[in-house]
Amino acid sequence: MSNVETICTTDDPADTLEWHEKLASDKSFPVTVLPAWRPDKAMYLEKENWPAYIRQLETAAGTEIASFADLKAALRRRLDYFAAHGCPLSDHGLGYVMYAPAEADEIEAIFRKRMDGVLPSAEEEAKFKYAFLIAMAAEYAERDWVMQLHYGVRRDNNPVMFRAIGPDTGFDCADNYTPASQTAAFLGALEDAGSLPKTILYSLNPVDNAAIGTIIGCFQNDAAVGRIQHGSAWWFNDHFDGMCAQMKSLAALGYLAGFVGMLTDSWSFLSYPRHEYFRRILCRILGEWVEEGFYPEDEAALKGIVTGISYRNAKQYFGFEQKKI
Repeated sequence: MSNVETICTTDDPADTLEWHEKLASDKSFPVTVLPAWRPDKAMYLEKENWPAYIRQLETAAGTEIASFADLKAALRRRLDYFAAHGCPLSDHGLGYVMYAPAEADEIEAIFRKRMDGVLPSAEEEAKFKYAFLIAMAAEYAERDWVMQLHYGVRRDNNPVMFRAIGPDTGFDCADNYTPASQTAAFLGALEDAGSLPKTILYSLNPVDNAAIGTIIGCFQNDAAVGRIQHGSAWWFNDHFDGMCAQMKSLAALGYLAGFVGMLTDSWSFLSYPRHEYFRRILCRILGEWVEEGFYPEDEAALKGIVTGISYRNAKQYFGFEQKKI
């Protein structure tokens, strides 16, 4: 009923992707289902189970991981595996986008210390995650994948409920530590190295709308329409006011017509009506602008904007036609 053509799931680098293979071979199922690379478990070295996850990744990649260089090599193998299954994009969950350069030997020392059971300091954690993201972004640029960065979240705030039912169970909130200077410096370092992929920035804190809108303007070029994107209103913000604020900010500071539109960041098929809700809000905003004289009453131009944001832009930006397997 929703006329869905393509879905991207969220998949860990150690996943087998066996169900993607089965769906791809089922010619009676008309929807293309592609994996999306979510390597958070490999990056979250502050988590108690991180060393155990590294061993799990070793098994999946079929190679020993005894250093950060080994970790990058193992992930490269899994990236190739995901690419063979049509993966077009990555997604990273972050507290904030960090800029914390360090020498390679320091990153290796942080890796070894953590594998020996010692938790990192806040500074070491930031340096490791920065090195991890820089390495991953270069891989995405080489493969023409899209990098998504979701940030501005403080997770698992209620320790009583965390102990009772575990992580990611509804006790998260927006964070106000999302330094724009570090986000811009991170993207700048990638651009300087020639390894900045198409990127979408999503912050859970709507106060960041203007920062994102101005940052993305620093890194546009003719490689793609809206090469660096201000992602749709996300999580606590994907309601009427949140969607209006994100789109109006993008229109004021960037290029609304090149926007890739709504993200359904959900495990539930019942979330598809959110796309319809989004499209109605988009049309309402444009209609109000026409009525107020802010935009010409040009039906063909308006139709192009709406169909682009609702359908064409995402298809082109993510290369979905080329990714079918």
